[in-house]
Amino acid sequence: MRGVGSTAESGQLLAISDLHISYPENRALVERMRPESEDDWLIVAGDVAETVADIRWALATLAGRFRKVLWAPGNHDLWTHPRDTVTLRGAARYDHLVEVCRDLGVTTPEDPYPVWHGPGGPVAVAPLFLLYDYSFLPPGCATKAEGLAHAEGTGIVCTDEHLLHPDPYPTREDWCRARVAGTERRLAEIPEDLPTVLAAHYPLDRHPTEVLRHPEFAMWCGTALTADWHRRFRVATMVYGHLHIPRSTVHEGVRFEEVSVGYPREWRKRPVPPGRPRRILPMEVLAR
Repeated sequence: MRGVGSTAESGQLLAISDLHISYPENRALVERMRPESEDDWLIVAGDVAETVADIRWALATLAGRFRKVLWAPGNHDLWTHPRDTVTLRGAARYDHLVEVCRDLGVTTPEDPYPVWHGPGGPVAVAPLFLLYDYSFLPPGCATKAEGLAHAEGTGIVCTDEHLLHPDPYPTREDWCRARVAGTERRLAEIPEDLPTVLAAHYPLDRHPTEVLRHPEFAMWCGTALTADWHRRFRVATMVYGHLHIPRSTVHEGVRFEEVSVGYPREWRKRPVPPGRPRRILPMEVLAR
């Protein structure tokens, strides 16, 4: 069967995102992170770090401990940051990170989707790289230009506008549409009797952005092109990050799990200890 592999018989399917290990406190969280059993899998849903060296260190550390690690890129991972010695941009940077992951034995969005046969399975687990296309516009805005002007007026503009380059695509939204089209084709090839866990940096649907303190930031949080994927592709759970608002929601009968660690100034305020991956299968409900 094209695009789907098979392994795992027990343990837990876990997920975490937005490790941001450039912060020493967050790096320490990764240093302490351990599976609860030798059969645990870990989804890492983006924003590991801003440099290739840091991304490699974090994923190598986790891959040495968990039975399987699956990575989906976040916007920070794709930045061409001034302090990174790797100066690749856009798709070339992503391709380089895919090769880094493959060297480490980490599953990427370009690899066959593995099947989780542990508790709650069988389920195809698909890490996705989709980006955004500015379709989550602020109220009253009809175009990207209007949305960006509104965001600039509020002072809330994502750093992606300066550091996330779409090369060789003309724009980030062009890159997004290409990623959506290719991913859609691959997901359609998963057998119809197999449920899925889809893991991406951005939510598949806009509803998680409704709690943002700055709603204009939603423009950098996904695409309306995937709004029906949780129904079309038999999603048991949609795993995402990016918002730094860890929580569980149910949308049209489907679980959406935001699994961010976030920045130290954010996680210090939470009652839940930081750095604990969320259990996706068997099901875990996050206390609110």
